[in-house]
Amino acid sequence: MSNSIIAIVGRPNVGKSTLFNRLTQRRDAIVDSVSGVTRDRHYGKSDWNGKEFSVIDTGGYIIGSDDIFEAEIRKQVNLAIEEADIIIMVVDVEEGITPMDAEVAKLLRKVKKPIFTAVNKVDNAMRETDAVEFYNLGLGEYHTISSINGSGTGDLLDAIVEEIPDPEEADSTEEELPRFAVVGRPNAGKSSFINSLIGIDRNIVTDIAGTTRDAIDTKYNRFGFDFNLVDTAGIRKKSRVKEDLEFYSVMRAVRTIEHSDVVVLIVDATRGFESQDQNIFWLAEKNRKGVVILVNKWDLVDKETNTLRDYEANIREQIAPFTDVPIVFISALTKQRLFKAIETAVEVFQKRKTKIQTSKFNETMLEIVKSFPPPAIKGKYVKIKYCMQLPTQTPQFVFFCNLPQYVRDPYRRFVENKLRDIYDFSGVPITIYFRQK
Repeated sequence: MSNSIIAIVGRPNVGKSTLFNRLTQRRDAIVDSVSGVTRDRHYGKSDWNGKEFSVIDTGGYIIGSDDIFEAEIRKQVNLAIEEADIIIMVVDVEEGITPMDAEVAKLLRKVKKPIFTAVNKVDNAMRETDAVEFYNLGLGEYHTISSINGSGTGDLLDAIVEEIPDPEEADSTEEELPRFAVVGRPNAGKSSFINSLIGIDRNIVTDIAGTTRDAIDTKYNRFGFDFNLVDTAGIRKKSRVKEDLEFYSVMRAVRTIEHSDVVVLIVDATRGFESQDQNIFWLAEKNRKGVVILVNKWDLVDKETNTLRDYEANIREQIAPFTDVPIVFISALTKQRLFKAIETAVEVFQKRKTKIQTSKFNETMLEIVKSFPPPAIKGKYVKIKYCMQLPTQTPQFVFFCNLPQYVRDPYRRFVENKLRDIYDFSGVPITIYFRQK
């Protein structure tokens, strides 16, 4: 699976977010964007011609403004350009080349990455002619599109996916080892957790946010466990602006999450389960990865009778409806429950590979759906005749019935909960389909 990242950049009000929505809604399966990477929906997944990729939306690039928020937008655009594999610069045919367009193009000409110029709002032949002036940006060929109605976006995507490498068919022995991505907010204790596990200071640990710059692989082979731990970079450098840090934190975690098997989310117990922790959790869930939540620095929390229970309940409330996730309270400093944390991650990895024999699956689940069928809607009764697990890398199940369009989300959740109760998929996102028999 490709983990290419495409960044959409440009000045304000040229249609970047409309193009972003157009690209991310082309998938029939997972099309929802992850909300809240900064203040809005910025990260999405899409595919085209069999190649999957991530899309990053950025704020409008503004030159010469003293506004603090606009300065942060400039930072985010630069970070997105730095992290992305492919960049789409969006311009507006109605306004032609503006000084801000020229400044963005000047920035992009220094980037040694594939750059695509998308001339937006081209919805008639006259505007096709007007688009010729954008050759003057010095970025080479351009593509005329209309983000609103989708005109031209197919040709743009055809060109983009040519730059995305084909999924690797043959993995090396090293890559066959399970990959556990250690992710979390800056200073949550990711590097300390890995150092405590392997017994040496493999990764630099400081109180300065951004000490870890790149994803670092560490092979772990102890106590019968054999896997790769990946310490994800939190942020590039120390910054006073919270949004800048959080944006970069997620940007750096995206690629590592996509190439992992299990995501180990480290939460700082002294700060609680904050919105950014929730965002990273949903990145993992959207990518169908196994998830384990480790609440670090538990030794620093003042405890009463129900402190642990209440803390865990609060986390599960924030990650609903996917609440069947193991939560382990640890201390990387005192090495409290570290072995339990790794043992749990390995268990989640094994559960993610679970394969259920079709005959036994039918025997179990058909009895349940027969006893508790979907509620009738408009006098229509849904009858489920057959079910099976799909031959996919992650647990996915299909139930064949006469009227799949009448199966509502509450019943889907009921079936998922039964599956989890019977087969123990704790920490593993599962997908359920209802199809016409």
